[in-house]
Amino acid sequence: MPRLSLRLVVACLTVSGACSGHHTVLAPTSSPAPATARTTATSTRATTSSNGSTPTAAATTSVSRPSGSPRHVMIIVLENREAGQVIGSASAPAINALAVKYGQATQAYATGHPSLPNYLELIAGATFGITTDCTTCSVEGQTLADQLSQAGIGWRAYMEGITSPCPTQAGGNGYAKKHDPFVYFRHIVQAPSLCDNVVPLTGLDGDLNQGGPPFMWVTPNLCHDGHDCSNAIMDSWVDQTMRTVMASPWYAAGGTVLLTFDEGTSSLGCCGAHGGHIAAIVVRSGLGPGARFDGPVDQAGFLRSIEDVYGLGHLGDATCACAGSLAPLLGS
Repeated sequence: MPRLSLRLVVACLTVSGACSGHHTVLAPTSSPAPATARTTATSTRATTSSNGSTPTAAATTSVSRPSGSPRHVMIIVLENREAGQVIGSASAPAINALAVKYGQATQAYATGHPSLPNYLELIAGATFGITTDCTTCSVEGQTLADQLSQAGIGWRAYMEGITSPCPTQAGGNGYAKKHDPFVYFRHIVQAPSLCDNVVPLTGLDGDLNQGGPPFMWVTPNLCHDGHDCSNAIMDSWVDQTMRTVMASPWYAAGGTVLLTFDEGTSSLGCCGAHGGHIAAIVVRSGLGPGARFDGPVDQAGFLRSIEDVYGLGHLGDATCACAGSLAPLLGS
C-alpha cells in the first residue's frame, strides 16, 4: 500500500478575540469542598463577548452523535519524552514499529510543565490553575468521564499499581496520583458510580476479552511509563500491552489506540501549549502504513478529537479549533 500523507494546518481564528493562545485557568482548592453543581471550564480561547470580556458561562459546543455502537478508543499516556527522544530511537523499537506501520501526528505538543496540568487538560480542557504536581489539591468541573456517562457510553480508567478502585493515596507501588487526573475532581471521588471506574490495570485483559467498555484510559506505573525507567523498559511494556490489546475482541470491533506522552523536556509548543514536542501515535485497522498528520495539535486537541469520535460537545480549550484535531488519523 502506498504511504499515506495527511497534511493539515489548523489556523487559530482571531475574530472577536477567539483562540487567544492561553489555556484555561481556574482556581484549584487545597482540600475537598462540599459538592456543588458542576460547571464546564470556560476556554480563554473561546470568542469573547461584545464588550471584550471573557464569557463566564460554560464553554461547550454541540456535535451530532454518530449512529450505531460507540467507537472503541483507548489512550495510553507515557512520561517525559520529547518526540525526538523516542521517534527514530533504537531504544524504542516497538513504539517506532507502531509509528511506521500505522500513523503519527508529527507536530503534537503538551500543555506545559509539570505533569499534572497536562493530565487535567486531557480530560477537561483546562489546567484549573494547577502549576505543580500537588496531591492534596482538588478541582471541580465537567470532564470527559462525565460527558461519556451522560451519553450512556461506558468508560474505565486503568491505573497500574493500585489494588482497588477509586484510589485516595498520593502514591505507592508505582502509582502516582499526579498521573491519575480523574481523582482530582471532587464530584468523581464523591460518586461511586464514577470513581469505581478508576480501577487497577490488572483488570484490563479481562475487559478487553469481554469487548468493553468503549473508552479506556491507561496509566502505566512510574517505571513502565518511562518516568523512572529507560526507553527500553518503557518500550518493552508498550510492546507487551499493545500485543494484548490488538489481539482482543475489543480491538477487533473497531478499536483505536492513541499512544502519547504527558510532556516533553522543552518548552516547544503550539496553539497556546508550551509543554514540549511529544510523540502521538495512532493505531487502528485501516490506517497506514506510515500515515502522517503534520498539522499542529495540542492536548486540548486530543480531547477535542475524542469528543468528536463520540459526538460529544467540546470542553474548555477544546472548544477552539486552534487546538487542532487528530481526526485525519482517527477517522472521525
